[in-house]
Amino acid sequence: MILRSVKPFVLLQLASITSIISGSMVFILFPWLALDISGSSTVSGLLVTITSIPGLLLSPVMGSIIDRFGRRRTAMWIEYLAAISCFLLPITGWFTEINVVILIALGTLKALVSSGSPSARKSLVPDAADAAHMTLPRANGIHEAVFATGFAIGPAIAAVSITLIGAINAFWIVGAFAVLSGAFTWMIRVHEKHEEHDEESGNPFVYAVQGFKILFNTPAVLIVMSAFMFLAVVYLPTEMVVLPRYFNEIGYPEGLGLIVSTMAICSTFGALLFERLAKRFSYSTIFRGAILGVAFGLLPMSQLPEQWLLLVFGAILGFTWGPLGPLLNTVIQEKIPANKRGRVFALEMAIWSAGPMISMAAVGGAIDNFGVRAVYLTLAILVTVSAIIFGAQKKLNQLNH
Repeated sequence: MILRSVKPFVLLQLASITSIISGSMVFILFPWLALDISGSSTVSGLLVTITSIPGLLLSPVMGSIIDRFGRRRTAMWIEYLAAISCFLLPITGWFTEINVVILIALGTLKALVSSGSPSARKSLVPDAADAAHMTLPRANGIHEAVFATGFAIGPAIAAVSITLIGAINAFWIVGAFAVLSGAFTWMIRVHEKHEEHDEESGNPFVYAVQGFKILFNTPAVLIVMSAFMFLAVVYLPTEMVVLPRYFNEIGYPEGLGLIVSTMAICSTFGALLFERLAKRFSYSTIFRGAILGVAFGLLPMSQLPEQWLLLVFGAILGFTWGPLGPLLNTVIQEKIPANKRGRVFALEMAIWSAGPMISMAAVGGAIDNFGVRAVYLTLAILVTVSAIIFGAQKKLNQLNH
């Protein structure tokens, strides 16, 4: 009986880790391919920017699809479509040479069909946790730890794949993990909670916009979301443009995979610690400590010290980042009705899509003109300043209510 009750939660985590491995491999492979083809960080940043547009535009709409058609069903079909889009890249390589235009087209297609899968699974966490008789802080800590574990494994597999079979052929592996995720999601059997009456209505676009209304009615969550937005704009380019350029210049792809994986592994431990932290500290205190810790790890990393020091400070950054995901998930799940959960989580996804679109090309161009070290230091200073500003907001205390 116990095994039966935890089975949906276990299957959800298996679906999550295979999906994240697939997505985090792309996180490394697309910028690496763009650099190999063009030799330009500007082109690499432009690729990330253009391919982020579909996710930005579709994420709010995808939230309405999740809320209307079901969390499990939406997550499953997204994974199957994502797998097909991944297989298209090596198949195209059989017939013609892959260039930047083809890479952008296939990357855009991948973003188009894969938007919304993490949002659907996060919306399903409370349902699976209820079946397993598990508290939300524990469930979200495990869910985000699994996410971070997948993000640790994916870059490592991608780096090894680049060396052994090439970046293009690595997309066969990416697609295979997406297929596995879809299969695990299909096996989940859990009651998806819905309120009896949902007064919100309209076409999918109007329905999606209502997610913004829900968010603005909870100021503390809005502040946390805004902090995530700024981190997406300023921090994400360090992993997706700055570090790939640095390790590409020194011809050390394994080093890139190692540092990204180290940050992700330590983020796993930070996420698992969230339940204990939540028992000892308020949500606002956890949030403030986490964003300041990220800045503390990033500043020395921006000096590009020896590899072992990069790993040490990357571990600090990852560990302090870890509790942020479970914190945001728990607050949304506690404060937002089940019928509206998908739309709010989809807005979070839109933030992570908007961040790269806004900044990646600009960061790539800045690196081409000013070099990796100058740009990395500037981004680290911006993250530090933003951590201080967001941490000083008094409305964060509403997270504790």
